[in-house]
Amino acid sequence: MRLANGIAVDKEKTFGVLKFSALRHEVRMENDDGSASEEITRRTYDLKCSVQERMIQVSIPADVPKKDYPYNAEVELVNPVVGTVARANYRGADVDWYIKADDIVLKNKGNQPAGNQQGQPKK
Repeated sequence: MRLANGIAVDKEKTFGVLKFSALRHEVRMENDDGSASEEITRRTYDLKCSVQERMIQVSIPADVPKKDYPYNAEVELVNPVVGTVARANYRGADVDWYIKADDIVLKNKGNQPAGNQQGQPKK
């Protein structure tokens, strides 16, 4: 079972301050023989989350440029959605949650245009 459209969240109340940690992994398409292809479908990043008091993983589409922000740089999520996946078992169900976003961007400090901040991703 899966929530069709996920759950939209209030970024400030749900996440608080987010700090960039690292790229966790890249998910690749499968070839016909089941092996991984070179085509990446999404990237998942580790972010430190002040409200949840733990590291969270956030997936963004592969067509968004790879993020290489400095460690502990303050970031924010663009259009985050929380979803769940449930799998039936003999006692009921196991439920996993996940977070997807359209992008992860540096937090805009001092109302500067985003392109003028230090720590922009490497190209």
